Amino acid sequence: MSGSEGPEGVPDGPAARMGFAAGQVVLEIGADDDVDEALRSSITATVGAPMVGDDFDDVADVVVLWWHDDDGDLVDALVDGLSAITSGGVVWLFTPKAGRDGHVEPSEIGEAARTAGLSSTKSTSAAADWAGTRLVAPKIGR
Repeated sequence: MSGSEGPEGVPDGPAARMGFAAGQVVLEIGADDDVDEALRSSITATVGAPMVGDDFDDVADVVVLWWHDDDGDLVDALVDGLSAITSGGVVWLFTPKAGRDGHVEPSEIGEAARTAGLSSTKSTSAAADWAGTRLVAPKIGR
């Protein structure tokens, strides 16, 4: 596992600090050979199960989207991710950090998120080569 365990055996690695929690179903999209394996391990250790893939036919609590600048239309990918999560779910968009191949400008992420109907709530240094942006759908009504 990446990271250590905190009080009462609860994982406190990077995934727990990003808000991943035990029992969540996490759908992973866009995983390639350059993803951060330590971060992936931290996510699976924190949620207590492997991430599901593109062939998953139910809704997930969280979508993990690995994205490079040349992967296509980010808006389409975010809309697809949004359609795969439960109400109140989260999309974590992981992109290469500045200076790395495939870096996506924060302004492009913000514009694509707004177009897809998402709001950015947190940005973080997710791993050595990857930045993470937490995206959520706005709450409607109360």
